Amino acid sequence: MTLGSGGSSVVVPRNFRLLEELERGEKGIGDGTVSYGMDDGDDIYMRSWTGTIIGPLNSVHEGRIYQLKLFCDKDYPEKPPTVRFHSRVNMTCVNHETGVVESKKFGILANWQREYMMEDILIQLKKEMAAPHNRKLVQPPEGAFF
Repeated sequence: MTLGSGGSSVVVPRNFRLLEELERGEKGIGDGTVSYGMDDGDDIYMRSWTGTIIGPLNSVHEGRIYQLKLFCDKDYPEKPPTVRFHSRVNMTCVNHETGVVESKKFGILANWQREYMMEDILIQLKKEMAAPHNRKLVQPPEGAFF
């Protein structure tokens, strides 16, 4: 996020950006089927986050609740966070053994831009669940974890 008008712009510092994301995540996103927040309120570097996605309607994911971990390293938001499903899920962009969302197979991570936020990742993952190539894949038993 940049602030300013005309030819000048100011890059918002990492911690201010993460504080803004924390506030947005706590308020809930859109229809409430996607949310996120910090794992540890005492983490001054704001690195470790938990995300939740409620599976989209008309898919094998409907009614399921998926937990994810997002890790924002020192170079976030210049570089994307690492994203890993804690809940087992069968999707084409998720490593079946580790639960890591593979950047090369997931557009928003592959084409990361500084303006993107963690909520954008979660919303895109939910859309990916509903995509034709994922919405009918056989899923692991509910409650299974990586």
